[in-house]
Amino acid sequence: GERVNISASHPGQLLLHPGGCPTLEKEQFWIAFPFCIMYVIAVLGNIILLIVIKTESSLHEPMYLFLAMLAFTDLVLSTSMLPKMLAIFWRGSGEIGFISCLVQLFFVHNFTAVESGVLMAMALDRYFAICHPLRHSSILSMPVVAALGSLVLLRGVLMVSPACFLLRRKDFCHHRVISHSYCEHMAVVKLVCEDTRVNAAYGLFVAFAVIGFDLTVIAVSYTMILRVVLKLSASDTQLKAFNTCVSHIFVMLTFYVPAIFTSLTHRFGHSIPQQIHILVANLYLLLPPTLNPIIYGVRTKQLRDKIAVLLQQKGI
Repeated sequence: GERVNISASHPGQLLLHPGGCPTLEKEQFWIAFPFCIMYVIAVLGNIILLIVIKTESSLHEPMYLFLAMLAFTDLVLSTSMLPKMLAIFWRGSGEIGFISCLVQLFFVHNFTAVESGVLMAMALDRYFAICHPLRHSSILSMPVVAALGSLVLLRGVLMVSPACFLLRRKDFCHHRVISHSYCEHMAVVKLVCEDTRVNAAYGLFVAFAVIGFDLTVIAVSYTMILRVVLKLSASDTQLKAFNTCVSHIFVMLTFYVPAIFTSLTHRFGHSIPQQIHILVANLYLLLPPTLNPIIYGVRTKQLRDKIAVLLQQKGI
């Protein structure tokens, strides 16, 4: 294709087009409504969680502080892609400046890595709470929780920034339609006219380094938890421990399964219809932020009671 050098002096415009198929425009108008409803639930649910955890001093424990980190991450993650996506679906305004595209790419992938790190930290918290209950508060003290949160954020920034810089230096072809509803790394890489093996390899390295490490820690934590729980004599204690773990495992499945599917489909799933790929790519950024506050709000009694009190005070 014709080469268009996108540099600081000539930022250029890219076009986001979900599915890359103009014939789906009528369907897209209606597809946007469920996404919009999910986004509203995600924003309201996560803001309520943050308010309740902040105002209730009894909830200033590692489990709830990690939950607050998850709620904040979910807000950033869903907001970094959904308003623009709705503008594409409803108003057909898919144009996005190259720098804006890189910023969106950075936020989406950085906070995906942060979400994965927070889920790993929550698994560690459950491990210490169930396997070492007497040492739990001393091991996961406030400074340790804050340090874990900071490290997870720093890891995301350090891992994702090089991907943005590598793209910034490339020459882009005349064909500049991103077959996606947000600036996904590999979808943008496909528009480059030069050799992109380094970009693709680095993207795969980040995906496996982050998800691989976090999933290993999560798997080991829950294996240890399961061994301890099965040894507990009282069935109600067993049930309570299982209950907490089931919530965590369900949340992790809704995040990791679509995330791994999306990452692998970009590279190896050429036979998978593009509409399905794009739908899954949208859902993995929107489903966890929507479900997390519902799952934790409903299944965690202490949190459920505090939310009920807050809503009564507001007269809802």
